[in-house]
Amino acid sequence: MRNAEKLPQQIEVRGGKVHNLKNIDIDIPLHRFVAISGLSGSGKSSLAMGILYEEGSRRYLEALSTYTRRRLKTGNKAKVESVKHIPSALALRQRPAIPSERATVGTMSELLNVIRLVFSRLGRPVCPNGHQLSPSLKIAQAMSKTGDQMGLIDCPTCGVDFYAYSAEDLAFNSSGACEKCHGTGKVRQLDENKLIADENLSLNEGAIASWRLPGRNFMPSVAEQAGVRVDVPFKELTAKEKDFILNGPQKKFKMDFRTSTGRVFHDFNVLYENAHQAVLESAKTSKSERSQKKISEFFHYSTCPVCHGTRLRPELLQQTAGKLNIAEVTELSLHELPTWKKQVLATLPSEMTKMAQAIFTEFDDDLRPLLELGLDYLTLARNGNSLSTGELQRIQLARTLRTETTGVLYVLDEPSIGLHPDNIQGLLNVFKQLVAQGNSLVVVDHNVDIIKAADHIIEIGPGSGKQGGHILATGTPKELAANKDSLIGPYLSGKAELNARKVCSLTTKKMTLAISDHYNLHDVKVELPLKRLTAVTGFSGAGKTSLILDSLVPAIKAKAKGEGLPAQVSELESPIKDVVSVDASPIGKSTRSTTATYTSIMDNLRKLFAKQPLAKERHYTPSYFSYNNKQGGCLECGGTGVVTLDVQYLPDMEQTCPICAGKRYRPEISDVKWRGYSIVDILALDVAQALTVFKDEPKILRELELLREVGLDYLHLGESTPSLSGGEAQRLKLVKHLDHKQKTTLFVFDEPTIGLHPLDVKVLLKVMQKLLDQGATIITITHDQNLIVNADNILDLGPRGGKNGGKVIFSGPLSELLHHPTSLTAKALVDYLAHFE
Repeated sequence: MRNAEKLPQQIEVRGGKVHNLKNIDIDIPLHRFVAISGLSGSGKSSLAMGILYEEGSRRYLEALSTYTRRRLKTGNKAKVESVKHIPSALALRQRPAIPSERATVGTMSELLNVIRLVFSRLGRPVCPNGHQLSPSLKIAQAMSKTGDQMGLIDCPTCGVDFYAYSAEDLAFNSSGACEKCHGTGKVRQLDENKLIADENLSLNEGAIASWRLPGRNFMPSVAEQAGVRVDVPFKELTAKEKDFILNGPQKKFKMDFRTSTGRVFHDFNVLYENAHQAVLESAKTSKSERSQKKISEFFHYSTCPVCHGTRLRPELLQQTAGKLNIAEVTELSLHELPTWKKQVLATLPSEMTKMAQAIFTEFDDDLRPLLELGLDYLTLARNGNSLSTGELQRIQLARTLRTETTGVLYVLDEPSIGLHPDNIQGLLNVFKQLVAQGNSLVVVDHNVDIIKAADHIIEIGPGSGKQGGHILATGTPKELAANKDSLIGPYLSGKAELNARKVCSLTTKKMTLAISDHYNLHDVKVELPLKRLTAVTGFSGAGKTSLILDSLVPAIKAKAKGEGLPAQVSELESPIKDVVSVDASPIGKSTRSTTATYTSIMDNLRKLFAKQPLAKERHYTPSYFSYNNKQGGCLECGGTGVVTLDVQYLPDMEQTCPICAGKRYRPEISDVKWRGYSIVDILALDVAQALTVFKDEPKILRELELLREVGLDYLHLGESTPSLSGGEAQRLKLVKHLDHKQKTTLFVFDEPTIGLHPLDVKVLLKVMQKLLDQGATIITITHDQNLIVNADNILDLGPRGGKNGGKVIFSGPLSELLHHPTSLTAKALVDYLAHFE
């Protein structure tokens, strides 16, 4: 016991300088649930991910052999003077990687592995003559053998010897894959209707859409060489000419060929590709993601006609367990699986009970955390790439809990994403289990209920960017509720003002959308008010994404283009012509994207500096003032400001460029001055400083004012946009739309409060109000109660998720929703608002 008392009780961080952290010193309790709070961009993730996770994971990996480390991605040493007593760390990030088309809920949760084992050991195989065998220990023992004897059994009815299916045989990512679709459940087919862009156009005018693909724009000239008229509308061509365009042979034609630079090749052999081949050959040879995306528009995906979407070879479906085949089991929702388990156990002889219990113990251990985290509506067959960010993160968390580790530091970034308030308690129960197992838990979140449940809170602030990075307050929820300096304190104490805008009454002007059949939406019709803020609420899996992002958004876009509505949309009445979808995904993937380049500020700066006398004297055009061009960018780092060093057995190291010192430009570019500033000096300014500097430059000033209006006046003009938090990225995207009339525009926000402190939500609502004042209509899919209470209209779907969702529970103002007798959203809001009364 004495030794236990001497063990470290806290992680000691000294001199933390990651990103905007101001040389912080902080002690983080071990074996506790610690919440980190603060405004968007204040430095929360810098502490949690940049120091705690990076150091915890890096130090663990450093204990491995050099050979192993070279094959694992290890992080760089964090910018911190010292970190003591830190355990090995695991992280669940805010934005998990999107799974491939082969991933399903079953494979990601590993539940499908256990279910395949159930079918191979406890199932009812069928012999080649169609006789179904009852489960027996003999079959299970045959599956445990090796070599040629594995799975070899005989039919007690007809005596034939045959091989029963093993767990591996039942895997669609292995030998069990359908031969037609290779285990994806879908087949890709060329859409004939997409090949012809407009039959009223001639070939020269671009009638054939597939000939607009890269490297195919000269096909009309080849067709002309073959005798096809290229200057008359496609619809007026003869049947023979049309057939040649669509199905003509792939052969070479000798002709004069002019390149894009004007060079002419005489008697050049040019290979002809018809409209079909142009797409198929492009799909084979194209490497870039952008080209593949363009090519994919010519295809449509349909359910595989052989396996009918099960992904498996059809013969595998003959084997059953609990009266269902494996495809039928994967179509069950997770909350139905315990019932199937009972059905399987009921079919087994007593001699198999012990083995069955061992298998189903593993089954229960995998399933339990998924149910506790509110994922009961998902099916095992659900595609992983169709899951929301919150669902992906909770599946990761469930797998983590199942491992029953001890002595690990878990760092979670926004685990409440996509979680209905009614499910928060289940998430908190999981947190308690992790800590009870002897682990330490650090959670970055803004959900007030989660922060209130923490053992210890660390608040970083007071502002964002360079105005943040300080430890604002630490202590228990009760201590922070009483702390006058705490920004989250008023929300913990119930003294905060929730109203951030004046809620408007609903008008008679509405748009109408009707869905015939799409996932769990069946014959659903909704009316959404124009020029108002509507919050679409409901359980995860209730149908919010299916209704808005899958149906309403593409329907409006199709109508604007004069195209047919999506198959599931039976009715759309709306004056809306444009749709702008806004989410919190990062802006750009490269550090070359900055605040200035994302807006029009950089273009105007380049023109401004090119007009200066020294620039004219040296013949510097605007391109010389772009670090992305070779004329202006540093030759050593290519305009990135950093160089990467390969240090053999250590992780690659990023260092500030020794030539430009991180300034990105060639040294001589800084010689050109405008009012005493070089372009390097300008990019080092934050928006607030730049407002004063450019007060006489209207074009630049207007962009800067818009950045201030969305609360981003602390960003530097040269700040890398991929490094921005989700809330910052979201508001930066809105800047482009704030200066225009939006009477026929719909803005759709998908979970817009990801990464946003309650005070940041107020800023976002003010930005939304500006859009509404310009005539826009706004729809937001959200679980955030601070946002919901500020909405003009609430559309609540449910009552729960999956098969138990898909219905319109309520549509109308908050005042009426609060009295709804069955809405789970109403129940959560009543409890939440009672805290602030």
